[in-house]
Amino acid sequence: MKTVKLETDVLIIGGGAAGAYAGIRLGEESGRSVLVVDKGNIVRSGCMAAGVNALNAYINEGQTAEDYLNYVKREFKDVVREDLVYSMAKGLNKVTEKIESLGLPILKDESGNYIPRGKRSIKINGEYIKPILYNALRAKQNVRLLENTNVFDYILKQGKTIGAYAFSVKDDIFYVIEAGATICATGGASGIYRANNPGHSRHKMWYSPFNTGAGYAMGLRAGAEMTSLEMRFMALRCKDTIAPTGTIAQGVEVEHINSRGEVYVKGRCSTADRLKLTIEENKEGRGPCYLKTEGMDSETENQLYRAYLNMAPSQTLKWFEDGRGPSEANVEIEGTEPYITGGHSGAGYWVDGNRRTTLEGLYAAGDVAGGSPKKYVTGCFVEGELASRAATEYLDSKEGQRDSVDIEEAERVKSSLEKHLVHEDCPYSIEEVEESLQKVMDEYAGGISKNYSYSESRLKIALEKLERMESLIHGLKAKDNHELMFIQELKDRHIVAEALIHHMMARKESRWVPYQEHLDYRGESEYYGKHYVNSEYSDKIFRIKYRRIVGKDERYEHSDR
Repeated sequence: MKTVKLETDVLIIGGGAAGAYAGIRLGEESGRSVLVVDKGNIVRSGCMAAGVNALNAYINEGQTAEDYLNYVKREFKDVVREDLVYSMAKGLNKVTEKIESLGLPILKDESGNYIPRGKRSIKINGEYIKPILYNALRAKQNVRLLENTNVFDYILKQGKTIGAYAFSVKDDIFYVIEAGATICATGGASGIYRANNPGHSRHKMWYSPFNTGAGYAMGLRAGAEMTSLEMRFMALRCKDTIAPTGTIAQGVEVEHINSRGEVYVKGRCSTADRLKLTIEENKEGRGPCYLKTEGMDSETENQLYRAYLNMAPSQTLKWFEDGRGPSEANVEIEGTEPYITGGHSGAGYWVDGNRRTTLEGLYAAGDVAGGSPKKYVTGCFVEGELASRAATEYLDSKEGQRDSVDIEEAERVKSSLEKHLVHEDCPYSIEEVEESLQKVMDEYAGGISKNYSYSESRLKIALEKLERMESLIHGLKAKDNHELMFIQELKDRHIVAEALIHHMMARKESRWVPYQEHLDYRGESEYYGKHYVNSEYSDKIFRIKYRRIVGKDERYEHSDR
């Protein structure tokens, strides 16, 4: 591969909600040079590629930022970074106004007020939300976009992040990117567990299949502190299409029923509890379970068709293919495989209030940043803005002190990467090893087949199998850079899976059933209810730390406390 060196003031890794918004704000406010790198095409990449039909984090009339914090605390039994959730909540409405000004259609009533969808959500026509962000980003004079490029490791110098290594997915190019500050906004991790659908349909999943844990993996390899990986997330979704159920359950307020027509979700309950109750119905032989849509009027049915076309068009297509819409047949639901995501749960980098990680010069925003669940799209915008401002302040404080990359070290990294292109033929394909990883995690680390629960003995077996798998991954052969990306994604998933298991072992309780259900430690523990499970990785060893809960008005600074 040809080596190309790039220089920028701020490197943003990932062009999703957090990354794109950070780039837009830097383009408008800082005057600094910005490089946004994405392994896909930003205009339709990541979680929002197909669009969204609601902004699920918004402070509606009669609600406050404190109310939002209390909601998140209830959902996750008080083990959240209150300072992060609160600072995010305070910025939700401002970023909503900004994205509307960029062209996002937000539905309004006759008085011009946003139409709510529940207490904390508003309705939008969001099919083009990514193109809107992309066009705003592209229009900024000081922002460059580097697409179809896979970033795979940070460049470190004496514990400081001074850029990142990357390679083109399409061309024979190895990039050495030198940056004054770096913002990681790569999203969370899917593809660690075996999915609902088999074979070629396995990527028909809830979370973006292209978010493979790269940001977490880079941070782990660099020694950054991580938090709450054991706080997994599984979504309750429409069967087969894995389309969101909230569009129906919240949008038109229908009931959850079992195969006997009995309502089994009564009153308001948490997202985790709805999934837990659905699992219990199936275990007791009262499944499958459904959203009760039969008998809805044609106007409501047409609203659902349009809503899904804005976010998950496969659901509308399935109704038309079946020849029966939701008014004629209830919608069957099921739980997805587990994902690691800081946007819906609290998994990710351990950050301070400015979204600064424990590595100097590195910031995290969006799904990759930990401690602050229930971000959704607008929460990721807020974190992107906070990280961009902190990165600018950091650059201002380090004016004229830019570190240079060691080119000899860069060439060694490139040679290690190129080994996959010159390996002898491997008896295993990339896909076969990926499926093996997912099978191990499903069967021994609380996947769908085990109703998400796990035990110490099974987790130990999972670790043993993952350790043996590592040599297989390093021996895989790629015929081009596109396959090289698949191998790198597998490496990333592998180390994230290992880290996840260590976190699952370390939380010796069952706090967020079914997200986190340890069969050896049933029930909640007072000690673990007051602590986060954090970890650092070095010399191939995961070191667990327990950090106390950070309150709403505390100013957290990185330390060893």
